[in-house]
Amino acid sequence: MYADMVVVSSFDTTKIYELEEIEFAQPRRKASVAPLQTMDNKTLTLLNTQSVADAIRFFSGVQLKDYGGVGGIKTINIRSMGTQQMGVFYDGIQLGNAQNGQIDLGRFSIDNLEEIKLYNGQKTDILQSAKDYGAAGTIYLTTKVPQFTQGKTRFTATMKAGSFGLANPSLLWQQKWSENISTSVSAEYTYATGRYHFQHKKIAPNGALLYDTTMVRENADINAVRTEAAVFGKLYKGQWKAQVYNYYSQRGLPGYVARNVYEHHQRQWDDNFFVQASFQKQVLSFYELLAKAKYAYDYTRYLNPDTTTQYIDQSYRQQEVYASLANAFTLYRWWKVALSADFQWNYLQADVKNFVFPMRYTGLLSLATDFNWQYVKVNASVLGTFVSETLQKGVASPNRNVFTPAVLLSVRPILTELFDIRAFYKRVFRMPTFNDLYYTFICNSSLQPEFVDQVDIGITYRFQWAGKVLESMGIQADAYYNYVTNKIVSVPAANPFRWQMMNIGKVRVIGTDVSFDMGFRWREDWTMGIKGTYTFTRAQDITYPNSPYYGGQIPYTPWHSFSALFQLGYKGWHLHYSCIYTGKRYEQSANIPINYVEPFSTHDLSLGKEWTGKRCHFYVSVDVNNLANLQYEVVRGYPMPGINGKMTFKVTIE
Repeated sequence: MYADMVVVSSFDTTKIYELEEIEFAQPRRKASVAPLQTMDNKTLTLLNTQSVADAIRFFSGVQLKDYGGVGGIKTINIRSMGTQQMGVFYDGIQLGNAQNGQIDLGRFSIDNLEEIKLYNGQKTDILQSAKDYGAAGTIYLTTKVPQFTQGKTRFTATMKAGSFGLANPSLLWQQKWSENISTSVSAEYTYATGRYHFQHKKIAPNGALLYDTTMVRENADINAVRTEAAVFGKLYKGQWKAQVYNYYSQRGLPGYVARNVYEHHQRQWDDNFFVQASFQKQVLSFYELLAKAKYAYDYTRYLNPDTTTQYIDQSYRQQEVYASLANAFTLYRWWKVALSADFQWNYLQADVKNFVFPMRYTGLLSLATDFNWQYVKVNASVLGTFVSETLQKGVASPNRNVFTPAVLLSVRPILTELFDIRAFYKRVFRMPTFNDLYYTFICNSSLQPEFVDQVDIGITYRFQWAGKVLESMGIQADAYYNYVTNKIVSVPAANPFRWQMMNIGKVRVIGTDVSFDMGFRWREDWTMGIKGTYTFTRAQDITYPNSPYYGGQIPYTPWHSFSALFQLGYKGWHLHYSCIYTGKRYEQSANIPINYVEPFSTHDLSLGKEWTGKRCHFYVSVDVNNLANLQYEVVRGYPMPGINGKMTFKVTIE
């Protein structure tokens, strides 16, 4: 290998020519400015989880709300700041839901995903849309980019089948049309009856057993179809991508379980569609451009056929138009600045009596700068958010013009290349959703926008040894403080489709996230991986000092939680064990015995085998989840499945 080559047409062989010294060194490891957790495609395959939500459970600092079963709605909360504070980006463009601000992560499969990344604070790439700066934490879902090792066509078929009537086939076709153009088409069908046994019991504060019943979970079925297609293009010093996505589902809403109330008949239909495109190019040596655009249409129908309570048949349609232009300038080798401008339009329609048909215009403008020296990296930004709303009738929420800053710092001690110290401060602004403000029966027009002040300090330590049994080891630890003003909390009400909205007021969150991983290899054929996470969270309601519940833990936030992963590989065989523990919680801010939610832990085991033929690659696995057959609830009144199994068969042809 030569770092340079000099061609000399003629030289004197009697003289001695002295060559300049050439130094060969490994690329310097990039500093971690913001807390980052990631799962690549290989890890996702070995985990063999059913959806993105199931995989994200293994990140530290997150709490998952799961209402049970394959078709149960699944939303994620980061560092106890609420689901709406979590930005979810699909191939670089944020998924929106102006109606309730929640993204159901259960509808995103891992079959077409290349990577999942979770940032606390914000991603620090200087070239990004203004939207990227607007959330307290962000999840980036990146779909697979076509890769070809033989020929120009790659075809993958997957079949999953398991407990509760699960049937889940999926197809992925990747095609290379030229050196610069390739396409990807993916389709998936999910069916499950959702019928599983559960035990429901209630114990009095004095320890007496009030009742203990074993029942079958009903009305938890799902029929869902996901289809998406994408075109990938390469440019000189650039790239572009266009894609279309659709998810249609019909599911039962099994509802809450209480004494003598075990069966519900509500149904929900969802049809989520979007088309989006992105374009990135290095226009000049000092100037780079990133443009994005998106149109989304979401349809939801809710049916409650029970005439003994209240017959309801309501439909909602929301539309979104989004455009972004980001510009990055390299002023010096160590100094960059970026200016980004976004525009978003949202409109919600419903066949609900007295509905106001809200329309929201949102403009975002961000200015960011990045200083990158050898041992110090500084990233600073300010985001301006400008919101205006109109209604067909009634008084709209007032206009909002808010500026929020962020500063991130990373320092690497001079004597080591393995250790980083980082810290950040960020202020976040969140508008109430359309449901919060305008829904006919549960609206709260007095709701104020939510603000969060985040402070974080952390360390990252990672090293690798080539040719050693212990190949790699990494540790990441963060201590954080979040102060939330006018926190908006959505709590499940008796009707599973509607939520009770509250401005808690002030919430103080103090916590610690720790994660570590180790990788082993010996005798060439054996590999082993160990990964663990731990989260401590103290999220207190400090709104009313004179309240008897002042300082109580906010709903559904455990003090302690942890996860553990163990993987063992040998000649294509993979054994995978995982454990997730969620500590004690309360379903209300009143931390009293009647609101206590029991801690739980689940244990899963998977055994898989992969092998390669002439032009085919095969993968087969058998999974057993909840090995201990634990009867538990993530959300009070929504029992989770006991022991269950799944088989997966995947073949890739190219």
